[in-house]
Amino acid sequence: MAAEALKGTPSATDKKSSVTVKGDIETSSGSTRETESDHNVVLQNEREIATHVISVDDDPSLSPWTFRAVFIGLGLSAFGGSLAQIYYFKPQTVLVSLMFLGIISYVIGVAMETFIPRHGVFRYLNPGPFNKKENAFIVIMSSAAANSALATEVLAVQRLYYNITPNAGSSIFLLFSSQLLGYGISGLMRGILLYPSKMLYPGVLPLLSMFDAFYRDGIDARRRLKVFYFVFTAIFIWEIFPEWVFPLLTGLSIFCLAAPNNATVSRVFGGSNGNEGLGLLSLCFDWQYISSNAGNPMAIPLRAQLSSFIGYLLCMIVFVTVFYNNIWESQNFPFLAQLLFYENGTIYNQTLIMNSNYELDPALVAEQGLPFYSGTWIIYLMSTNLGLAATFTHLLLWNKDDLREAWIWMNMDTLKSWRANFDWKFWKHSGKREVSANTEDLDPHYREMLKYPDAPNSWYLLTFVLSFIVGLVVIYKTNSTLPWWGFSIAVLLAVVSILFFGALCAITGLSLSIQTLVQMTAGYLHNGRPMANMFFVLYSYNTVSQALLLLRDLKIAQYAKLPPRAAFTAQITGTLLGAVLNYVLMNSIIDSQREILLSVQGTNIWSGQQPQSYNSQAIAWGGLAHKLFSSGQRYQWVPLSYLIGLVAPLPFWIVHCYWPRLRMDYYYIPIICYYIGALSAGINSSVVSYYVVSFLCQWWLRTRYPRWFVKYNYLVGAALDGGTQVMVFILSFAVQGATGKAHLIPEWWGANQGGNYDRCLSL
Repeated sequence: MAAEALKGTPSATDKKSSVTVKGDIETSSGSTRETESDHNVVLQNEREIATHVISVDDDPSLSPWTFRAVFIGLGLSAFGGSLAQIYYFKPQTVLVSLMFLGIISYVIGVAMETFIPRHGVFRYLNPGPFNKKENAFIVIMSSAAANSALATEVLAVQRLYYNITPNAGSSIFLLFSSQLLGYGISGLMRGILLYPSKMLYPGVLPLLSMFDAFYRDGIDARRRLKVFYFVFTAIFIWEIFPEWVFPLLTGLSIFCLAAPNNATVSRVFGGSNGNEGLGLLSLCFDWQYISSNAGNPMAIPLRAQLSSFIGYLLCMIVFVTVFYNNIWESQNFPFLAQLLFYENGTIYNQTLIMNSNYELDPALVAEQGLPFYSGTWIIYLMSTNLGLAATFTHLLLWNKDDLREAWIWMNMDTLKSWRANFDWKFWKHSGKREVSANTEDLDPHYREMLKYPDAPNSWYLLTFVLSFIVGLVVIYKTNSTLPWWGFSIAVLLAVVSILFFGALCAITGLSLSIQTLVQMTAGYLHNGRPMANMFFVLYSYNTVSQALLLLRDLKIAQYAKLPPRAAFTAQITGTLLGAVLNYVLMNSIIDSQREILLSVQGTNIWSGQQPQSYNSQAIAWGGLAHKLFSSGQRYQWVPLSYLIGLVAPLPFWIVHCYWPRLRMDYYYIPIICYYIGALSAGINSSVVSYYVVSFLCQWWLRTRYPRWFVKYNYLVGAALDGGTQVMVFILSFAVQGATGKAHLIPEWWGANQGGNYDRCLSL
């Protein structure tokens, strides 16, 4: 909401000629190298990366408003939204990624350009060469749709476990309000979280580098395109081996091969399968897992990489210490697990502690006993709270100038100005932005965008107000049990979180999930009401997720020079279409597969594991938070770790003030804290390979061969992501059971189908 005071201009940070170290790497006083032709210079800051790696040039004659762009955008939105919802109820998840959408839309667009005539009535279908702005428009629309909305998860749980079926109107409005609420908030903050050069969004750089390779002219561009196609083809073919033929390549561990029957070796060095082990010194040759570890390692800035690496090292030490010292009776439970257990290690039956209204019954809880978590999962909860709390202190200490605009508008003069200039006819807003005469200090990409009418703050404000009002109504119409004040607290928590965690994500490329914090907060505010917990999470955690999605997509638009109103239209259209498809398919699947979805095991075609998990978490946090996490209880350090996180950055800041040569400013304390619990779930064999690639690219290649880094680093990263995701998508349907029956490779030494692929002991 502070962005209104900016009138479309970047934050004050970009207007200074000298900036302290707060981004990835120290900026030099008054230095802007985007005009330099010498690519041998080592890129030192976000502004240099954004202007050297991605083209700043713009051709205003290119239009995204074509039938072709809308047709492909709606088609891929329908495809992505439907597929995402279908796979929400599958035992195997298939995600429609940003890179996949970018490549597929390019292929379809070029095909329409090539095969549809350009004369007569066909000129409306094929107005000319398929351009970058059309491609960006399609990607933004389809990526906004290609998700399973969290509201459908809430509605699914209501239908499956509470026998509550809200009417279609209330359900659709629940989806719309929960999906758009974050858009309104982050849109009002775009002057802080989007426009400045420091807000780099490293994760989108490979996509934009790929766009430049597709659409640039000249010999150098053709050479770059050949490199892209070569790498894309090579990784496309290679992925058949680790994904199907030779799955041992997912995690090659010398220690597992040497001691295949040792439980400790499996816990520490194993990691090729879910929840197997920590993956210490394992080598992964599957780019899918390397790139999904914490984002593309070729794109995340070195400073963020180093901080997360320190966190990973601490994670391994802490996990082993907790387990082998039997803290919280950890040895009674699996080393890595996310479920609730009885003290003897069997899985806790949560249905036995609820009454017929699915509310917690204290007498039944006493009879069953309080559940236990695995020790490593408790560390994950603690580290999450540490990282989240440390984010606030860290950004206030190191990035207070970047965030100053978030509250500088809170004065009487600004409020009076708003009132004097307020025009309720928001749709007639010209989109003209007031900027200072000196635009040299502006981000070069943003400077190019000033020629286009803006999607004004009033559009985002209206989105927020309508979403808030509709959300307030539907929480009562859908039997959520969440009171109006709880809803308001959820939204307020989201607003604060978007500012801080949005800034951290924009600068580092790493995002922190606030889900556990939100669940814990809701558990204390609405004790004994699991459903209220679910709706609280929906309007806080999901609001933050959607806000970051909008900011990411608007950054794609800024880099691609897609006019702001086109980006806004694409985002809203894709989101609304995806939400409707999510709802229709959810109801259809529940109607036809209800018994299977309620079963514990499911089938190899349908599974209710995700709504089961969401419901279980709501029960645990919404009903048992006081008994498990309050002061004096078994897991009291989980909430107390939040207080520790608030002061964690202070020692580093104090040391830097007195001994700046120690470079304590180089570390992101929130990321170090958060990653102390990062190995608590999933496939962990990719960690070593991830950091080998990241340090080779972001340090060695960037500093020793800067010309190669500028021309090829992000392009190759895009090709690796794109080729991998296309092949994984094909294999998911062809052999991995996405259509029903799996066709795994027959068992051999490199494909241990009966156990862990790295041949470590199965525990």
